[in-house]
Amino acid sequence: MGRGLVRLVNSYMRVLAGSITKVSVAAALVMLFGCSNKGPPRAQPVGEAFVGPALLKIRSDISLQSSTVTTVKHGDRLEILQTRRRFIRVRTPSGAEGWTDERQLLAAGDMDSLRELTAHAAKLPSQGVAATYAPLNIHTQPILSSPSFLQLKENEKFYVLQSIVLPRSDAPRKSLMPPVPKRPKGPPRKEAKRAPAVPPPPMPKPPSPPADWLELSKTERDEADAEAEQLPPQKLAPRTDGWSLIRTPSGQSGWVLTRLVSMAIPDEVAQYAEGKRIVSYFPLGEVQDGDQKKNIWLWTTTADSKQPWDFDSFRVFAWSLRRHRYETGYIERNLKGYSPVLLKEVELTSKSGMSRYPGFSVCMEKKDGQRVRREYALLGVAIRFAGDHPCEAPPPPPTLQNPTPLPVSEAAPSQPKPGLVERLKQRWHAFSGK
Repeated sequence: MGRGLVRLVNSYMRVLAGSITKVSVAAALVMLFGCSNKGPPRAQPVGEAFVGPALLKIRSDISLQSSTVTTVKHGDRLEILQTRRRFIRVRTPSGAEGWTDERQLLAAGDMDSLRELTAHAAKLPSQGVAATYAPLNIHTQPILSSPSFLQLKENEKFYVLQSIVLPRSDAPRKSLMPPVPKRPKGPPRKEAKRAPAVPPPPMPKPPSPPADWLELSKTERDEADAEAEQLPPQKLAPRTDGWSLIRTPSGQSGWVLTRLVSMAIPDEVAQYAEGKRIVSYFPLGEVQDGDQKKNIWLWTTTADSKQPWDFDSFRVFAWSLRRHRYETGYIERNLKGYSPVLLKEVELTSKSGMSRYPGFSVCMEKKDGQRVRREYALLGVAIRFAGDHPCEAPPPPPTLQNPTPLPVSEAAPSQPKPGLVERLKQRWHAFSGK
Protein backbone atom coordinates (compact mmCIF):
# COMPACT_ATOMS: atom_id res chain seq x y z
CA MET A 1 0.00 0.00 0.00
CA GLY A 2 2.80 2.46 0.87
CA ARG A 3 4.81 1.68 -2.25
CA GLY A 4 1.80 2.19 -4.53
CA LEU A 5 1.11 5.53 -2.94
CA VAL A 6 4.73 6.57 -3.52
CA ARG A 7 4.57 5.58 -7.16
CA LEU A 8 1.35 7.56 -7.65
CA VAL A 9 2.84 10.66 -6.07
CA ASN A 10 6.01 10.42 -8.23
CA SER A 11 4.03 10.07 -11.46
CA TYR A 12 1.91 13.06 -10.52
CA MET A 13 5.00 15.17 -9.86
CA ARG A 14 6.51 14.22 -13.25
CA VAL A 15 3.31 15.29 -15.06
CA LEU A 16 3.20 18.51 -13.09
CA ALA A 17 6.87 19.30 -13.89
CA GLY A 18 6.30 18.71 -17.61
CA SER A 19 3.32 21.06 -17.60
CA ILE A 20 5.31 23.77 -15.81
CA THR A 21 8.14 23.40 -18.35
CA LYS A 22 5.75 23.77 -21.28
CA VAL A 23 4.11 26.81 -19.68
CA SER A 24 7.52 28.38 -19.02
CA VAL A 25 8.64 27.83 -22.62
CA ALA A 26 5.39 29.27 -23.96
CA ALA A 27 5.67 32.28 -21.65
CA ALA A 28 9.27 32.83 -22.72
CA LEU A 29 8.29 32.75 -26.40
CA VAL A 30 5.44 35.17 -25.77
CA MET A 31 7.76 37.55 -23.93
CA LEU A 32 10.44 37.28 -26.63
CA PHE A 33 8.18 38.07 -29.55
CA GLY A 34 6.18 40.55 -27.54
CA CYS A 35 9.29 42.54 -26.59
CA SER A 36 10.52 42.53 -30.21
CA ASN A 37 7.34 44.29 -31.36
CA LYS A 38 7.43 46.85 -28.58
CA GLY A 39 9.05 50.29 -28.86
CA PRO A 40 8.08 53.88 -29.65
CA PRO A 41 5.72 54.11 -32.64
CA ARG A 42 7.13 55.79 -35.74
CA ALA A 43 5.91 59.33 -36.26
CA GLN A 44 3.59 59.83 -39.19
CA PRO A 45 4.94 62.19 -41.89
CA VAL A 46 3.18 65.53 -42.30
CA GLY A 47 4.82 66.48 -45.61
CA GLU A 48 7.66 65.78 -48.01
CA ALA A 49 10.74 67.65 -49.18
CA PHE A 50 13.80 67.04 -51.35
CA VAL A 51 17.46 67.66 -50.59
CA GLY A 52 18.74 70.86 -52.19
CA PRO A 53 22.54 70.86 -51.74
CA ALA A 54 24.87 68.31 -53.26
CA LEU A 55 25.46 66.84 -49.78
CA LEU A 56 23.43 67.58 -46.65
CA LYS A 57 24.21 66.48 -43.08
CA ILE A 58 21.24 65.36 -41.00
CA ARG A 59 21.97 66.11 -37.34
CA SER A 60 20.64 64.61 -34.14
CA ASP A 61 19.47 68.02 -32.87
CA ILE A 62 18.97 71.59 -34.06
CA SER A 63 22.36 72.79 -32.88
CA LEU A 64 25.18 72.76 -35.42
CA GLN A 65 27.42 71.21 -32.74
CA SER A 66 25.19 68.13 -32.51
CA SER A 67 26.36 64.84 -34.00
CA THR A 68 25.65 63.90 -37.62
CA VAL A 69 23.09 61.10 -37.98
CA THR A 70 23.56 60.54 -41.72
CA THR A 71 24.35 62.35 -44.97
CA VAL A 72 21.93 62.61 -47.91
CA LYS A 73 22.44 63.69 -51.52
CA HIS A 74 20.74 66.19 -53.82
CA GLY A 75 17.29 65.06 -54.91
CA ASP A 76 16.75 62.50 -52.11
CA ARG A 77 13.17 62.48 -50.87
CA LEU A 78 12.69 63.20 -47.16
CA GLU A 79 9.61 62.80 -44.97
CA ILE A 80 8.80 65.79 -42.79
CA LEU A 81 7.99 64.77 -39.22
CA GLN A 82 8.12 67.97 -37.17
CA THR A 83 8.82 71.67 -37.52
CA ARG A 84 10.41 74.03 -35.04
CA ARG A 85 10.74 77.55 -36.37
CA ARG A 86 12.89 77.20 -39.50
CA PHE A 87 14.25 73.77 -38.53
CA ILE A 88 12.62 70.54 -39.64
CA ARG A 89 12.90 66.99 -38.34
CA VAL A 90 12.99 64.60 -41.28
CA ARG A 91 13.21 60.90 -42.03
CA THR A 92 15.62 59.76 -44.75
CA PRO A 93 14.98 56.92 -47.22
CA SER A 94 17.13 54.66 -45.01
CA GLY A 95 14.91 55.37 -41.99
CA ALA A 96 17.28 57.67 -40.11
CA GLU A 97 15.69 60.67 -38.40
CA GLY A 98 17.23 64.01 -37.60
CA TRP A 99 17.10 67.79 -37.99
CA THR A 100 18.05 70.16 -40.82
CA ASP A 101 17.50 73.73 -41.90
CA GLU A 102 14.38 74.42 -43.97
CA ARG A 103 16.40 76.60 -46.37
CA GLN A 104 18.37 73.52 -47.48
CA LEU A 105 15.25 71.72 -48.72
CA LEU A 106 13.24 71.95 -51.93
CA ALA A 107 9.56 71.40 -52.54
CA ALA A 108 8.28 69.00 -55.18
CA GLY A 109 7.50 71.99 -57.42
CA ASP A 110 11.11 73.18 -57.10
CA MET A 111 12.40 69.83 -58.29
CA ASP A 112 10.04 69.94 -61.27
CA SER A 113 11.30 73.44 -62.13
CA LEU A 114 14.91 72.30 -61.90
CA ARG A 115 14.27 69.39 -64.26
CA GLU A 116 12.51 71.79 -66.64
CA LEU A 117 15.51 74.14 -66.50
CA THR A 118 17.86 71.26 -67.35
CA ALA A 119 15.72 70.31 -70.35
CA HIS A 120 15.64 73.95 -71.50
CA ALA A 121 19.42 74.38 -71.13
CA ALA A 122 20.11 71.21 -73.12
CA LYS A 123 18.69 72.94 -76.23
CA LEU A 124 20.71 76.18 -75.90
CA PRO A 125 23.91 76.67 -77.93
CA SER A 126 27.11 77.06 -75.96
CA GLN A 127 28.63 80.54 -75.84
CA GLY A 128 32.04 79.23 -74.83
CA VAL A 129 33.79 77.03 -72.30
CA ALA A 130 34.59 78.56 -68.92
CA ALA A 131 36.53 77.54 -65.83
CA THR A 132 36.68 78.59 -62.20
CA TYR A 133 39.74 79.20 -60.04
CA ALA A 134 37.93 78.22 -56.81
CA PRO A 135 35.02 75.95 -55.83
CA LEU A 136 31.88 77.29 -57.51
CA ASN A 137 28.32 76.77 -56.24
CA ILE A 138 25.54 76.13 -58.77
CA HIS A 139 22.18 77.54 -57.63
CA THR A 140 18.65 76.47 -58.51
CA GLN A 141 17.66 80.09 -59.23
CA PRO A 142 19.59 83.29 -60.00
CA ILE A 143 19.25 84.37 -56.37
CA LEU A 144 21.96 84.26 -53.72
CA SER A 145 19.70 82.76 -51.05
CA SER A 146 18.52 79.91 -53.32
CA PRO A 147 19.93 76.43 -52.56
CA SER A 148 23.14 75.37 -54.31
CA PHE A 149 22.66 71.78 -55.44
CA LEU A 150 26.11 71.21 -56.97
CA GLN A 151 29.64 72.48 -56.47
CA LEU A 152 32.27 72.59 -59.21
CA LYS A 153 35.87 71.98 -58.28
CA GLU A 154 38.80 74.26 -59.02
CA ASN A 155 39.75 74.41 -62.75
CA GLU A 156 36.70 72.33 -63.70
CA LYS A 157 35.32 73.23 -67.16
CA PHE A 158 31.68 73.95 -68.05
CA TYR A 159 29.62 75.59 -70.81
CA VAL A 160 28.21 79.13 -70.54
CA LEU A 161 24.76 79.41 -72.13
CA GLN A 162 23.17 82.71 -71.13
CA SER A 163 23.80 85.73 -68.90
CA ILE A 164 21.36 88.07 -67.19
CA VAL A 165 21.42 90.95 -64.69
CA LEU A 166 18.79 90.96 -61.93
CA PRO A 167 18.16 93.12 -58.86
CA ARG A 168 19.33 91.45 -55.68
CA SER A 169 16.33 89.80 -54.06
CA ASP A 170 15.19 87.05 -51.77
CA ALA A 171 14.32 83.61 -53.12
CA PRO A 172 10.57 83.00 -53.48
CA ARG A 173 10.29 79.76 -51.52
CA LYS A 174 7.43 77.34 -51.88
CA SER A 175 5.95 76.07 -48.64
CA LEU A 176 7.05 72.56 -47.67
CA MET A 177 4.05 72.02 -45.41
CA PRO A 178 0.43 71.62 -46.57
CA PRO A 179 -1.78 74.58 -45.67
CA VAL A 180 -3.55 74.28 -42.33
CA PRO A 181 -7.34 74.37 -42.75
CA LYS A 182 -8.86 77.46 -41.23
CA ARG A 183 -11.44 77.00 -38.52
CA PRO A 184 -14.70 78.83 -39.05
CA LYS A 185 -15.01 81.73 -36.71
CA GLY A 186 -18.11 81.83 -34.60
CA PRO A 187 -19.97 84.98 -33.59
CA PRO A 188 -18.07 87.04 -31.02
CA ARG A 189 -19.24 86.73 -27.48
CA LYS A 190 -20.90 89.78 -26.07
CA GLU A 191 -20.11 90.46 -22.47
CA ALA A 192 -22.62 92.54 -20.64
CA LYS A 193 -21.02 95.47 -18.85
CA ARG A 194 -22.23 95.92 -15.32
CA ALA A 195 -22.85 99.44 -14.19
CA PRO A 196 -20.96 100.32 -10.99
CA ALA A 197 -23.10 100.62 -7.86
CA VAL A 198 -21.69 104.09 -7.17
CA PRO A 199 -20.91 106.25 -10.22
CA PRO A 200 -17.32 107.63 -10.24
CA PRO A 201 -16.86 111.36 -9.79
CA PRO A 202 -16.40 113.40 -12.96
CA MET A 203 -12.81 113.89 -14.13
CA PRO A 204 -11.42 117.42 -13.92
CA LYS A 205 -10.56 119.19 -17.12
CA PRO A 206 -6.84 119.09 -18.03
CA PRO A 207 -5.01 122.42 -18.01
CA SER A 208 -4.60 123.98 -21.42
CA PRO A 209 -1.02 124.22 -22.81
CA PRO A 210 0.64 127.61 -23.22
CA ALA A 211 0.10 129.40 -26.51
CA ASP A 212 3.76 128.94 -27.57
CA TRP A 213 4.09 125.31 -26.52
CA LEU A 214 5.32 124.28 -29.98
CA GLU A 215 8.20 126.75 -29.88
CA LEU A 216 9.07 125.73 -26.33
CA SER A 217 9.22 122.05 -27.35
CA LYS A 218 11.68 122.51 -30.18
CA THR A 219 15.27 121.33 -29.81
CA GLU A 220 18.40 121.78 -31.89
CA ARG A 221 17.85 118.31 -33.34
CA ASP A 222 14.35 119.29 -34.51
CA GLU A 223 15.69 122.38 -36.23
CA ALA A 224 18.36 120.31 -38.02
CA ASP A 225 15.72 117.77 -39.10
CA ALA A 226 13.49 120.55 -40.38
CA GLU A 227 16.31 121.88 -42.53
CA ALA A 228 17.06 118.36 -43.82
CA GLU A 229 13.41 117.82 -44.78
CA GLN A 230 13.60 120.76 -47.14
CA LEU A 231 16.27 118.93 -49.19
CA PRO A 232 15.02 116.28 -51.63
CA PRO A 233 15.80 112.68 -50.49
CA GLN A 234 18.31 110.76 -52.56
CA LYS A 235 16.97 107.40 -53.72
CA LEU A 236 19.57 104.64 -53.63
CA ALA A 237 19.66 102.36 -56.65
CA PRO A 238 18.93 98.69 -55.89
CA ARG A 239 21.93 96.38 -55.93
CA THR A 240 22.14 94.02 -58.88
CA ASP A 241 23.91 90.76 -59.58
CA GLY A 242 25.01 89.20 -62.85
CA TRP A 243 24.11 85.53 -63.30
CA SER A 244 25.08 82.98 -65.92
CA LEU A 245 23.16 79.87 -66.89
CA ILE A 246 25.68 77.05 -67.32
CA ARG A 247 25.71 73.38 -68.29
CA THR A 248 28.19 70.85 -66.95
CA PRO A 249 29.71 68.13 -69.16
CA SER A 250 27.41 65.63 -67.40
CA GLY A 251 24.33 67.64 -68.48
CA GLN A 252 23.36 69.31 -65.17
CA SER A 253 22.36 72.97 -65.46
CA GLY A 254 21.96 75.83 -63.01
CA TRP A 255 22.93 79.41 -62.18
CA VAL A 256 26.30 80.80 -61.07
CA LEU A 257 27.50 84.32 -60.35
CA THR A 258 28.97 85.80 -63.53
CA ARG A 259 31.82 87.50 -61.70
CA LEU A 260 33.13 84.07 -60.65
CA VAL A 261 33.22 82.77 -64.24
CA SER A 262 36.39 83.00 -66.32
CA MET A 263 36.13 82.18 -70.03
CA ALA A 264 38.76 79.62 -71.04
CA ILE A 265 39.98 81.38 -74.19
CA PRO A 266 43.78 81.02 -74.68
CA ASP A 267 45.91 83.61 -72.90
CA GLU A 268 47.58 84.70 -76.14
CA VAL A 269 44.17 86.10 -77.16
CA ALA A 270 42.71 86.96 -73.75
CA GLN A 271 45.56 89.42 -73.13
CA TYR A 272 43.86 91.83 -75.56
CA ALA A 273 40.68 92.11 -73.46
CA GLU A 274 41.79 95.54 -72.16
CA GLY A 275 39.98 95.12 -68.86
CA LYS A 276 36.65 94.17 -70.45
CA ARG A 277 34.71 91.04 -69.58
CA ILE A 278 34.64 88.36 -72.27
CA VAL A 279 31.00 87.36 -72.71
CA SER A 280 31.41 84.65 -75.37
CA TYR A 281 34.05 83.27 -77.75
CA PHE A 282 34.13 80.86 -80.71
CA PRO A 283 36.72 79.30 -83.04
CA LEU A 284 35.84 80.26 -86.63
CA GLY A 285 38.58 78.42 -88.51
CA GLU A 286 42.28 77.51 -88.55
CA VAL A 287 45.51 78.95 -89.97
CA GLN A 288 48.49 76.68 -90.66
CA ASP A 289 51.79 78.23 -89.59
CA GLY A 290 54.56 75.72 -90.16
CA ASP A 291 53.85 72.73 -87.99
CA GLN A 292 51.39 74.69 -85.82
CA LYS A 293 47.64 75.24 -86.26
CA LYS A 294 46.23 78.48 -84.91
CA ASN A 295 42.50 79.12 -84.51
CA ILE A 296 40.72 82.20 -85.84
CA TRP A 297 38.82 83.51 -82.80
CA LEU A 298 35.61 85.51 -82.46
CA TRP A 299 34.71 87.03 -79.12
CA THR A 300 32.17 89.43 -77.63
CA THR A 301 33.05 91.72 -74.71
CA THR A 302 31.37 94.28 -72.49
CA ALA A 303 32.78 97.19 -70.53
CA ASP A 304 29.73 97.48 -68.21
CA SER A 305 28.17 94.26 -66.96
CA LYS A 306 25.16 96.08 -65.45
CA GLN A 307 23.60 97.07 -68.77
CA PRO A 308 20.45 95.34 -70.07
CA TRP A 309 22.27 94.18 -73.23
CA ASP A 310 24.83 91.38 -73.17
CA PHE A 311 27.84 92.89 -74.98
CA ASP A 312 28.91 96.20 -76.54
CA SER A 313 31.56 95.01 -79.03
CA PHE A 314 32.73 91.97 -80.94
CA ARG A 315 36.10 91.25 -82.49
CA VAL A 316 37.75 88.66 -84.76
CA PHE A 317 41.39 87.70 -84.19
CA ALA A 318 43.39 86.16 -87.04
CA TRP A 319 46.89 84.68 -86.82
CA SER A 320 49.48 86.71 -88.71
CA LEU A 321 51.84 84.50 -90.72
CA ARG A 322 54.31 87.34 -91.08
CA ARG A 323 54.48 88.47 -87.42
CA HIS A 324 53.51 85.11 -85.89
CA ARG A 325 51.01 86.64 -83.49
CA TYR A 326 47.31 87.37 -83.22
CA GLU A 327 46.05 90.57 -84.79
CA THR A 328 42.62 92.14 -85.12
CA GLY A 329 40.96 91.10 -88.36
CA TYR A 330 37.59 92.77 -87.73
CA ILE A 331 36.02 94.79 -84.89
CA GLU A 332 32.76 96.62 -84.14
CA ARG A 333 32.31 98.81 -81.06
CA ASN A 334 29.58 100.82 -79.31
CA LEU A 335 26.74 98.47 -80.10
CA LYS A 336 23.97 96.79 -78.11
CA GLY A 337 24.36 93.08 -78.71
CA TYR A 338 22.30 90.20 -77.37
CA SER A 339 23.09 86.54 -76.95
CA PRO A 340 23.19 84.00 -78.40
CA VAL A 341 25.90 84.43 -81.02
CA LEU A 342 25.46 81.66 -83.60
CA LEU A 343 28.00 79.90 -85.80
CA LYS A 344 26.47 78.98 -89.16
CA GLU A 345 27.04 78.77 -92.88
CA VAL A 346 26.31 82.11 -94.55
CA GLU A 347 25.24 82.76 -98.13
CA LEU A 348 27.21 85.48 -99.85
CA THR A 349 26.67 86.83 -103.36
CA SER A 350 29.79 87.14 -105.50
CA LYS A 351 30.57 87.56 -109.19
CA SER A 352 30.31 83.81 -109.71
CA GLY A 353 26.89 83.71 -108.03
CA MET A 354 25.60 82.66 -104.60
CA SER A 355 28.12 80.77 -102.47
CA ARG A 356 28.09 79.46 -98.93
CA TYR A 357 30.89 80.24 -96.48
CA PRO A 358 31.52 79.53 -92.81
CA GLY A 359 30.48 82.47 -90.70
CA PHE A 360 28.49 83.73 -87.74
CA SER A 361 25.51 85.92 -86.86
CA VAL A 362 25.14 88.54 -84.15
CA CYS A 363 21.87 89.95 -82.79
CA MET A 364 22.14 93.69 -82.21
CA GLU A 365 19.85 96.66 -81.68
CA LYS A 366 19.67 99.41 -84.31
CA LYS A 367 19.26 103.12 -83.56
CA ASP A 368 15.49 102.87 -84.01
CA GLY A 369 15.29 100.16 -81.32
CA GLN A 370 14.68 97.30 -83.76
CA ARG A 371 16.73 94.13 -83.31
CA VAL A 372 18.34 92.51 -86.33
CA ARG A 373 20.51 89.41 -86.70
CA ARG A 374 23.51 90.52 -88.73
CA GLU A 375 25.38 87.80 -90.61
CA TYR A 376 29.10 87.75 -91.46
CA ALA A 377 31.04 85.38 -93.72
CA LEU A 378 34.62 84.20 -93.22
CA LEU A 379 36.68 84.29 -96.44
CA GLY A 380 40.12 82.99 -95.52
CA VAL A 381 40.99 85.34 -92.70
CA ALA A 382 38.79 88.23 -93.90
CA ILE A 383 35.28 89.04 -92.62
CA ARG A 384 32.52 90.15 -95.02
CA PHE A 385 29.07 91.47 -94.14
CA ALA A 386 26.39 89.12 -95.56
CA GLY A 387 23.04 90.73 -94.65
CA ASP A 388 20.44 91.40 -91.97
CA HIS A 389 17.54 89.23 -90.78
CA PRO A 390 14.91 89.66 -88.05
CA CYS A 391 16.13 88.76 -84.59
CA GLU A 392 13.76 87.51 -81.93
CA ALA A 393 14.62 87.54 -78.25
CA PRO A 394 15.26 84.05 -76.86
CA PRO A 395 12.60 82.72 -74.46
CA PRO A 396 13.38 83.31 -70.79
CA PRO A 397 14.45 80.32 -68.70
CA PRO A 398 11.49 78.46 -67.21
CA THR A 399 12.54 78.92 -63.58
CA LEU A 400 13.27 82.62 -63.98
CA GLN A 401 10.57 84.40 -61.99
CA ASN A 402 10.03 88.07 -61.29
CA PRO A 403 11.82 88.46 -57.97
CA THR A 404 10.88 91.34 -55.71
CA PRO A 405 13.94 93.50 -55.07
CA LEU A 406 15.03 93.87 -51.48
CA PRO A 407 13.81 97.12 -49.90
CA VAL A 408 16.10 100.06 -50.53
CA SER A 409 16.38 102.82 -47.99
CA GLU A 410 16.57 106.49 -48.82
CA ALA A 411 19.85 108.18 -48.22
CA ALA A 412 19.65 111.08 -45.81
CA PRO A 413 20.59 114.42 -47.38
CA SER A 414 24.17 115.28 -46.75
CA GLN A 415 24.71 117.98 -44.12
CA PRO A 416 27.80 120.17 -43.77
CA LYS A 417 30.22 119.00 -41.08
CA PRO A 418 30.69 121.38 -38.13
CA GLY A 419 33.88 123.37 -38.06
CA LEU A 420 36.70 123.11 -35.56
CA VAL A 421 35.31 125.83 -33.24
CA GLU A 422 31.84 124.23 -33.20
CA ARG A 423 33.31 120.80 -32.41
CA LEU A 424 35.31 122.26 -29.51
CA LYS A 425 32.14 123.88 -28.14
CA GLN A 426 30.27 120.59 -28.33
CA ARG A 427 33.03 118.76 -26.47
CA TRP A 428 33.14 121.47 -23.78
CA HIS A 429 29.35 121.30 -23.27
CA ALA A 430 29.49 117.53 -23.06
CA PHE A 431 32.37 117.66 -20.53
CA SER A 432 30.91 120.38 -18.35
CA GLY A 433 27.32 119.12 -18.57
CA LYS A 434 26.02 122.57 -19.54
